Amino acid sequence: MSDLTETLWTSLPIPALLVDVSDRIVEINPAAEQFLNASRRSLSGAPLFDRLAIDSPLDDAFGRVRKDDAPLFINNVDVGTGSRTPSVCNMQIAPLAGQPGHLLVLIEPRQLADRLGQAHKVKSSARSAIGMAEMLAHEIKNPLAGITGAAQLLSMNLSGDDLEMTDLIVTEGRRIVALLEQVEQFGNLRPPQKKAINIHDLLDRARKSAMVGFASHMRLIEEYDPSLPQTHVDGDQMLQVFLNLLRNATQAMGDEGGTIRIRTFYDLSLRIRRSDGSGAALPLQVEIIDDGPGLPPEIEADIFEPFVSSRENGTGLGLALVSKIVSDHEGWISVNSVPGRTAFRISLPVAPKDAEEA
Repeated sequence: MSDLTETLWTSLPIPALLVDVSDRIVEINPAAEQFLNASRRSLSGAPLFDRLAIDSPLDDAFGRVRKDDAPLFINNVDVGTGSRTPSVCNMQIAPLAGQPGHLLVLIEPRQLADRLGQAHKVKSSARSAIGMAEMLAHEIKNPLAGITGAAQLLSMNLSGDDLEMTDLIVTEGRRIVALLEQVEQFGNLRPPQKKAINIHDLLDRARKSAMVGFASHMRLIEEYDPSLPQTHVDGDQMLQVFLNLLRNATQAMGDEGGTIRIRTFYDLSLRIRRSDGSGAALPLQVEIIDDGPGLPPEIEADIFEPFVSSRENGTGLGLALVSKIVSDHEGWISVNSVPGRTAFRISLPVAPKDAEEA
């Protein structure tokens, strides 16, 4: 391969394989190594169908591509390997120009496609939350403070049921002010001051804080990949993200408690496109997984929008703030939820070599 071709090949964010006329693996890219959990050297020359278990008649598909000399798309097929359970993927098979009988096979896990499809939602959540902060803070807080103050003055000369009513006005007024102050966080959140930080240091701080506070009745399990390089984030803001997710998981399981797993790992398959058109890899993955009842299906797609909550008295602002902070860091957040398992995943970049350390 030429230098440019090699760069393009290694930069592909989805698994890609080249197979010869005998359906043996000739070459794979780094994303395919990750997907197959095997090195390029160990797979070179191996029969493709010894390494991939695909719930689709690919023999016929390969034959059609070779005969028609035209690409073929196959959607929603189960693709598994010897070391991983099958997952739903989209596949593209194309003839390789200049090499008769050779094929290019692209595998796009549906989970990755679904996560990429949430880009607009995260950005939309941030924009709408900021707009609400600007609109509500000044329009509601000031007159509400006057109402609360008037109720306090009235209560000085009241007793019995009338005093209970003024106390209710004061209590509810303060509750609304606290809610508006949460909304204001969106508008007042400063731009992140990024530095090179060990992600496990932040997770340990969040875990210890949770264990002595709101998650004292929970069981927290760490599943860390100690080889992860440093990430490039604002430590205080990312700590707030992890605390909010741990609190959300704790609240989802209620007073009876449960288990929260904090998992980190490396995944090369996710890349995003920045606003300037350049691409960026987000290989550092953090998952916070609880064994609670799961998200209601009707709100799962909108869970990062402001005022969307699965709890009866929830404000729906915690996850919206989380999505805004992650978006400001040019990272990614997604959720996958079924009864008994809800996993929030945050994808972050690796710190550049010249980044200042925290």
